[in-house]
Amino acid sequence: MDATWMHFSNEGELPSPALVLHSERIEQNILRMIAIAGGANRLRPHVKTHKIPQLVTLQIALGITKFKCATIAEAEMTAAAGAADVLLALQAVGPNVARLLRLKSAFPTTRFSTIADDAHAVGEMARIASAAGVELDVYLDLDVGMGRTGIVPGEAAADLYELISRQPALKAAGLHAYDGHLHQTDVEERRNACDAAFAKVDSMVELLRQKGFPVPALVAGGTPTFPMHAARSGVECSPGTSVLWDAGYSKKLPDMEFLPAATLLSRVISKPGGGRICLDLGHKAVASEMPHPRVVFPRFPGASFVSHSEEHLVLEGVGADALAVGDVLHGIPWHVCPTVALHSAAYVVRRGIASEIWPVTARARCITV
Repeated sequence: MDATWMHFSNEGELPSPALVLHSERIEQNILRMIAIAGGANRLRPHVKTHKIPQLVTLQIALGITKFKCATIAEAEMTAAAGAADVLLALQAVGPNVARLLRLKSAFPTTRFSTIADDAHAVGEMARIASAAGVELDVYLDLDVGMGRTGIVPGEAAADLYELISRQPALKAAGLHAYDGHLHQTDVEERRNACDAAFAKVDSMVELLRQKGFPVPALVAGGTPTFPMHAARSGVECSPGTSVLWDAGYSKKLPDMEFLPAATLLSRVISKPGGGRICLDLGHKAVASEMPHPRVVFPRFPGASFVSHSEEHLVLEGVGADALAVGDVLHGIPWHVCPTVALHSAAYVVRRGIASEIWPVTARARCITV
């Protein structure tokens, strides 16, 4: 694996562990997203992967105006970065309804929306929005097989869409369908599964139209099914990981050809013997919810993972003896989204030098609202 792109001239100045973003590769990924979608207007990328306002601004500069998020903080960060349209793809419940409505007041030029799959939640949104004197756009969230959120397409779903449509303070904005359970490595298997899942959405659209309800927009998919949904007309695509990419998707989805653009800079802090090294790359610096390898080191391709704790990662294998205490080791996280959220800031490499520091603003649960 070519690892020359991971190195930069002033890496010795960075503290470790550190999150590093490679700006030229990020821009290539965004341009590839636009090319796959057939235009920036087809995209509603998810910001949960990076949570960084400068990356929203970069996407806006390249023509993307609509975004998706998972938290109120992400919605605020995205609006503050200049986004024209922000979808909170998590049903707003409890205090989050009022928080979302306060964002509408704080950012009057941004269109905010959310999703719903429950009649009680719809009623609460309508009550709070009505009391605030505002109208809230709400997408019906469909369960197309993942079994996490959403209502199964059919008559009950149509009744819920009608309920949204009839609330004076709510506006039925369309349908949202996330198929995150589909990530087959074989492209044809993934496409067939995606088509089968989306057929339920098509049927739902037809059912609603038969009942006299318009469906203004369809928001569908995540990263693995992005190319499949991009081939459909009238669908907004919501890839997220593709902005930064990671080792997990590089292995599982080789057809997508995005570039890993986020790395972790760590250092050898001990050599306990027996062909082992210890890095300062613990659970608090790299996502550890998955089995090893949680990070891939091109310079140490044969590494075996011995132990992983809060601040330490112990590796062993051929090549360990060539590394000295204090040496820098660059790694690509297996799962980049939760890895980014572990860091308060990222060092940005441009033209071979780390020259900026970007705060990971929306890792916070609350920014101002």
